[in-house]
Amino acid sequence: MRLDIKMNNHIKRILVAIVGIPLLVIASLIGDYIFLLTIICISTIALYEFYKLAELKGASPRMVWGLIAGICINISFFHDKLQFTIIKILEKFNVFIPFPSQTQMLYIILTIIIIVFSILELLKNKGSPVISLSLNFFGLLYIPLFLSTLVGIRELFVPFDFPVSCFFSEPENFTNPVIRDKIYQWGGYTVVSIFVIVWTCDSAAYYIGSVFGKHKLYERISPNKTWEGAIGGLIFAIAASVGMKYIFLDYLSLGSSIIIGIIIGVIGQAGDLFESMLKRDFGVKDSSSLIPGHGGMLDRFDSLIMVSPVIYLYFDFILFS
Repeated sequence: MRLDIKMNNHIKRILVAIVGIPLLVIASLIGDYIFLLTIICISTIALYEFYKLAELKGASPRMVWGLIAGICINISFFHDKLQFTIIKILEKFNVFIPFPSQTQMLYIILTIIIIVFSILELLKNKGSPVISLSLNFFGLLYIPLFLSTLVGIRELFVPFDFPVSCFFSEPENFTNPVIRDKIYQWGGYTVVSIFVIVWTCDSAAYYIGSVFGKHKLYERISPNKTWEGAIGGLIFAIAASVGMKYIFLDYLSLGSSIIIGIIIGVIGQAGDLFESMLKRDFGVKDSSSLIPGHGGMLDRFDSLIMVSPVIYLYFDFILFS
């Protein structure tokens, strides 16, 4: 009976992957508003799941306000194109206003969120304000803010943010449409590669742990995870990252691809453990039953949530600085 259930779960996982992975890959390669909307959908659903779990701890999260705030955070990482679109629209009406930088926009959004949520909590007369505010704010920082950095990574690959002179020698490199398209294509390949490396790490850790696992990694949080699986996941993450460098990401050095593999292999598995800790505290097995064979959106993207901001910082402040 248990074998049949396992087989059914594996079949469900495979069917979901057959449908879901191509859609995610296509959205990543297209980029622009399509990718932004994709991340908004993933982030909003995952945040909704988190808020529903928060209710199990006696919190009263401001669901609608929280989801709207999360979308605003997502959009802040689409800053340059949003700025261009808004300015073009306002110019038609002869309206000219200063537009904040990406950092200023995110700061403004977070400031408004803290003030609005604090005022809303004053008007509420049930539950613990400390628990409700803490879970509201943590949910926004943990899910929309972290996942939004995927949009940030995708939008780094434009001539004015990308170190064009390191890879192209043409004098017109900032205006050449062929070069612009090539760089933006690299952005799509980079995001897809991050997905592939995360999935490779997760799968390798699971299967190697199932076959060779003997030493428990963190039994209190996740009894089935082992050191053998974790080390196998790390090795395969590095191997996948190096493979992506030679297949798609020719702008990366070998050293950078190894660093990216290490980041994903370590931080990704930590993210998985962290979400397991949250679910254990909430007293649930999955964040929801939204995705057959996979649990909820939060379950499916737990590793990616932790990985994305670290990779974003690595690209923005080190690799492209």
